[in-house]
Amino acid sequence: MSSETAERLDREQKGQLVYRQSIWTRVTHWVWAICLFFLLLSGLQIFNAHPSLYIGQESGFEYNNAVLRMGRVLTDEGSRGHTVIFGQTFDTTGIFGVSGPPDNPQYVAIPSALTIPSFRDLATGRVVHFFFGWIFVAALFVWFLASLINGHLRRDILPSAADFRGLPADIADHARFRFQRHRFYKPLQKLSYFVVFVILFPLIILTGLTMSPGMDSAWPWLLDVFGGRQTARTIHFGAMLLLVLFFIVHVVMVLLAGPFNEMRSMITGWYRVGPQTHSQEADRS
Repeated sequence: MSSETAERLDREQKGQLVYRQSIWTRVTHWVWAICLFFLLLSGLQIFNAHPSLYIGQESGFEYNNAVLRMGRVLTDEGSRGHTVIFGQTFDTTGIFGVSGPPDNPQYVAIPSALTIPSFRDLATGRVVHFFFGWIFVAALFVWFLASLINGHLRRDILPSAADFRGLPADIADHARFRFQRHRFYKPLQKLSYFVVFVILFPLIILTGLTMSPGMDSAWPWLLDVFGGRQTARTIHFGAMLLLVLFFIVHVVMVLLAGPFNEMRSMITGWYRVGPQTHSQEADRS
């Protein structure tokens, strides 16, 4: 057997390397990862200044329109963490409201280990949040423009009718931990990225702008679209929770699908597909 034949058989068994991620996708991916880390922790610092969320045009004083409240209450046993979600009360001592060692407890909604800065400093938290927020917006604009030009948006993000037809089978494969290495995104992956890039990212940006008095004066229609500044704040918080959930699932999927191959794809752009996959999908490129 010649060396060329042996090399070809080896590639067929392992699968071929294909150029899967463009430089624009890779750079914006890592920029978003950094930005979301700082946005999350600085956002929790801002949330600690008033750890309640409301639905409506304003926060209630003579009435209760809160959907979430975090804080502490004094009981016979001392201070206890107190979280109210849609009227249901939970003791969250040790996690939210009251945390830290008994001899030096923290009386804040979110523990200092999860905020930037770690001490209570609303001004610094806002500076960090806005700085990375605008970098996040710029990266999204660059990604959208590049993805529109190179076809990544059409090919890998926008789901087609065929993707919806193949979604049940793809969900079943994921439930059985069957991860096939394809050059192009499978239905569940495309739908997930569509929700993140087309819905959650724009939503969290627009609700963030709605909370800015300066933007409200320039674009007053934002208040009408999101039902007021307080509702926008609640939606902003909810979108953040969904992005955190997506990040956790994303990391788990990377570990299960083969971390070396997945990381190589997002660093170098090259991805090793499964045997015979390259030839089967060549006509889609």
